[in-house]
Amino acid sequence: MKTYLTPEGKKELENKLEYYKTVKRAEISQAIGIAREYGDLKENSEYDVAKEAQATLESEILLIESKLRNCIIIDKKNIDTSKVSIGCYVKVYDKKFGEEVEYKIVGSTESNPLKGLISNESPVGVALMNASIGDVVSVETPIGTSELKILSIRV
Repeated sequence: MKTYLTPEGKKELENKLEYYKTVKRAEISQAIGIAREYGDLKENSEYDVAKEAQATLESEILLIESKLRNCIIIDKKNIDTSKVSIGCYVKVYDKKFGEEVEYKIVGSTESNPLKGLISNESPVGVALMNASIGDVVSVETPIGTSELKILSIRV
């Protein structure tokens, strides 16, 4: 599966991977070592928790490595601002709430709605993709249908 990343998003993932491989692995290894000192591993909940944390971390490392191997970097130079696409900023007027909002359309890995980073796979992202300035799109949300009018598209 392809992962869409901005150059900044790729760098963040690389930093996270490095942190997991160096700092977190060492911390968990130390926790396992301390838990072993408590004795019988069959009834040692600290050991079980540390081993579970290790498995979770290794799984996360594999996932990040896979995303980095299969990523498509969004190059600002290749973004067509005549329509909404991954990597662009889109300013919309939300008719339901009577306000202007700006989103950056990103791949699901970088999504953070609280920071205005909307995944191309989210309901809002799907509705906005390939729309042009002046278009009005409808979005089904948990609180009902919203209509968004596209005011501007930029990189």
